[in-house]
Amino acid sequence: MELVQNFPFITIVFSLTCGVFCAVFHGNGAKRLCIAWLTASFLMSAATLAYTLQSGEYYIYYMGRWSAPWGNEIRVGVLEALMATFFSGVMLCSILGGMSHIFEDCDAEKTNLYFTMISLLMSSLFALIYTNDLFTAYVFVEINTMASCALVMLKSSGATLVATTRYLIMSLLGSGLFLLGVVTLYGITGHLLMEDIGREVREIFREGTYSLPLTVIIGLFSVGLAVKSALFPFHSWLPDAHSNATSASSAVLSGLVLKGYIIVLIKIIYRIFGFEIIVSERMEDFLFVFGILAMVLGSVAALRERDLKRMLAYSSVAQVGYIYVGIGLNTEAGMAAACIQIIAHAITKPMLFCAAGGFMQVSGGSKAMADMRGAGRRDPLGGVAFTVGAMSMIGIPFFAGFVTKFHLAEGALTSTTPRMVIAVAALIISTILNAMYYIPAVFNIFSPRTDGKFADVRIQPRFDYTFAMTAFIIANICFGSFSRFFVDAIREGLGMFGI
Repeated sequence: MELVQNFPFITIVFSLTCGVFCAVFHGNGAKRLCIAWLTASFLMSAATLAYTLQSGEYYIYYMGRWSAPWGNEIRVGVLEALMATFFSGVMLCSILGGMSHIFEDCDAEKTNLYFTMISLLMSSLFALIYTNDLFTAYVFVEINTMASCALVMLKSSGATLVATTRYLIMSLLGSGLFLLGVVTLYGITGHLLMEDIGREVREIFREGTYSLPLTVIIGLFSVGLAVKSALFPFHSWLPDAHSNATSASSAVLSGLVLKGYIIVLIKIIYRIFGFEIIVSERMEDFLFVFGILAMVLGSVAALRERDLKRMLAYSSVAQVGYIYVGIGLNTEAGMAAACIQIIAHAITKPMLFCAAGGFMQVSGGSKAMADMRGAGRRDPLGGVAFTVGAMSMIGIPFFAGFVTKFHLAEGALTSTTPRMVIAVAALIISTILNAMYYIPAVFNIFSPRTDGKFADVRIQPRFDYTFAMTAFIIANICFGSFSRFFVDAIREGLGMFGI
């Protein structure tokens, strides 16, 4: 086996190890170690992506001396490597973009624990992307949950503790449903590796046995992962958790954490059940209907907000709806659009949250949009980044969000069901609503203040903030302007993603 083929396993295990060492270092030492490892993880993931693109096929990495069906394994293809590359890069930029807020919002003696949780979270995201074992996926779903809740809670305030409690309760509910699905599926198939489960499930489906348990299992997986990824109407925990966390945490939670669970759901659809069973059990109808509701009602809730971070949080609810609509279209084009949205949102929403953190810094710490009037003048780089992010969310050409909306519309038009009209109509309505709250927000941050408040406050030039925001801007424009490479890679990855 070539050295590069070991990189996915190394990123998972060494991220866990990095978390252990961060726990015993002081704040600055933990920060340097975490940043160094995130950089190395990004480079290794990029090398893995280059290898899979060159080879044109996936490979299996066996952990331990036992192979299937007893051993554990990870499966690496173009889509997995592409997601890992973007996720590690976004994680790095999110932490750099919100670095000053981490040290301001967290107690000095707990700062090293923040980077411990970041390392554990990154390990869980890598594992969810790469694992081919259903129970291993559950284990890292729980690690993801604990680390995410800790990232919210480490900002010491009463509001964060309340938000964390709600987040934890809802997340544990979703995890419990997912575990019940895993246990029941293991009970009727006797396997935990996804391909082995898939073969047994298709045989059971053809024989017509265990039809009711299969329906229940599909429901458990769908609802459990919908709760954890904040699909409407299971999103009630998200606005408080994302708006009250420190800026770096908000960026990571919105841009990455929600997507890890959706990647697991896509694996379950492709490798375990297959489209035939999904259609027969009407799972795609469930995902499509609630995705449509999320697209529209999430945008309506964002339109009513006067708190910038809560507006961005509700916008995430709508953007998650785009992903579920793509999955619910039940076509290859729709699934490709869903994967495009996972990446497009991952490189856009963290940029918006980091920019919002900069605006808060030059607006007396307030999250109210009225107090942020003129903040884009006091933080010019944040203003440019927020404008780019807003244009992407609206779907302006040459920005990442446009690629999603174009391919989602294309996926809808390839459908021969009534979903075509519903999806296109919802896409138009959601786009109009996006413009109705993002464009006024952009005008607000660049409008001059007449009361002279915060006139002398300016963002302090920092390399980490400048690097992160510049990288986000470049990534967004490159993804929007040169999307063919990424779209082709996603389609190639989906082709080798199934059984």
